[in-house]
Amino acid sequence: MKAYKILYVEDEEALGTIVKDSMESRNYEVLFCKNANEGLYAFRTKKPDICILDVMMPGINGFELGKQIRNLDPNIPIIFLTARSQTSDVVKGFEIGAHDYVKKPFSIEELLIRIQSILKRKSQDFSQEIKETVVPLGDYRFHYDKQILIHQKHEKKLTHRECEILKMLCENRNQVLERDSVLLKLWGDNNFFNARSMDVFITKLRKYLAKDSRVEIVNVRGIGYKLIV
Repeated sequence: MKAYKILYVEDEEALGTIVKDSMESRNYEVLFCKNANEGLYAFRTKKPDICILDVMMPGINGFELGKQIRNLDPNIPIIFLTARSQTSDVVKGFEIGAHDYVKKPFSIEELLIRIQSILKRKSQDFSQEIKETVVPLGDYRFHYDKQILIHQKHEKKLTHRECEILKMLCENRNQVLERDSVLLKLWGDNNFFNARSMDVFITKLRKYLAKDSRVEIVNVRGIGYKLIV
């Protein structure tokens, strides 16, 4: 069985060594880097399956590194590790495209469970509930299998998470899609941070669909969202 490859960037060497050893004890291959430059080089050359990035690093911080990695691969899972607890910092991490956000100090066991959960979802073959290869949404065409949203001649490449949320909205078009059902299926937990992450993705999808006023994602207060076409 393939050993998943983890890029782990942490400038605190003592902590980094402990976390690295713990991940390796679970049969992960760990690329441990102590700064963003090393991390970016490792990402380009080693092609990891998931990235775990400390935010507070000297020079290029974890958020900036995350942006660079996300530009190279829009679908790579990213977990941010940080002592920051302000909501604005959490939202910033999710806007960059984080799959999860773990606050320091953290339990090694908790981190390992989160890694396992993300990698399981990444490798899982989602049931193909949408039968059409191309889903029409007003002037848009949604290619689920290619993760592309097309408007006229413009193509927007979607991230894996954006694609899965839009898929669920399409499957429930003109009906209410419960927020918790999305969180539990795609994130595995409906906690506050995951809910904020979902809000960020919904905002992005609204922006992508803004060129056709007949297509709209509306909030249904206290319940979820509705894709109106």
